[in-house]
Amino acid sequence: MPREKILVNEMTVAEVELRIEEMKKELFNLRFRNSMHQLDNPLQIRYLRRDLARLETSLTEHKKGIQPLPGEVAADTGTPGK
Repeated sequence: MPREKILVNEMTVAEVELRIEEMKKELFNLRFRNSMHQLDNPLQIRYLRRDLARLETSLTEHKKGIQPLPGEVAADTGTPGK
């Protein structure tokens, strides 16, 4: 079963935050199923953890102004320099 590719560059901030919450819930469920030995592929946990880290990194970069996400106006709307 191929994994879906996460395209952060096409997501808004609200979508990224929603996806992060969904992934955290899914990670909890995978860990629980793994502890009960009901998980077919334990590598799913690793893949999900890494995808979650990618989303959180993109969100942090956006909040710090390093890499803006689409659908958001740039935070720098101040007056121009002298």
